[in-house]
Amino acid sequence: MSPARPRKAAGRETDAARRVRARAVYRQLRRLYPDAHCELDFRNPFELAVATVLSAQCTDKRVNMVTPVLFSRFPDAHALAAAPLGQVEAIIRSTGFFRTKARSITGLARAVAGDHGGTLPQRMADLIRLPGIGRKTANVILGNAFGRNEGVVVDTHVGRLARRLAFTRHHDPVKVESDLMALFPRRNWAMLAHLLIWHGRRVCAARAPRCGDCAIARLCPSAGTIR
Repeated sequence: MSPARPRKAAGRETDAARRVRARAVYRQLRRLYPDAHCELDFRNPFELAVATVLSAQCTDKRVNMVTPVLFSRFPDAHALAAAPLGQVEAIIRSTGFFRTKARSITGLARAVAGDHGGTLPQRMADLIRLPGIGRKTANVILGNAFGRNEGVVVDTHVGRLARRLAFTRHHDPVKVESDLMALFPRRNWAMLAHLLIWHGRRVCAARAPRCGDCAIARLCPSAGTIR
């Protein structure tokens, strides 16, 4: 059964109509994924920061297999800061790019231990000064460890779905984030990323998206057009 098309083509859609459609998409995805959450395991903000750095070009499932070993050996910022680089590399090897990631997470640990007393800061400006932490990672930390909606996490799934849903035309993550922040209420920013990521992983794949099974196909200008 082919999905119904939206009533108005995205190119002729007014800003007000786009906001209405965006919020309809959010409501539908919220119903579809009531348990959507960050799929990286963590017990505190520092663990989430390290896990997020390790998740680059790697699945959350793989990271969740590695971090228990890493944190049992080096349980906090002070311990990881003093860890022999070779030992860290050996533990995280399966996450890919392990040498670069080992330098990033030990550098992150040294900065947190030396400049913040071992406690991860809670401000965007402070987080993005830390080694290995960019705006996306900072948004992950703020939204999931501290419950603060400072922005929208834009990973490959969020960017892809935002373009397919005609919420943005951009590929630059900062511009995509800005467009999404303008469409959705601030209180929904962290959850919006979870919903788009979950839908991207389960239905709206990069290749051969399952538009016929998609709960938001009628709201999506791209439904049925991607092969």
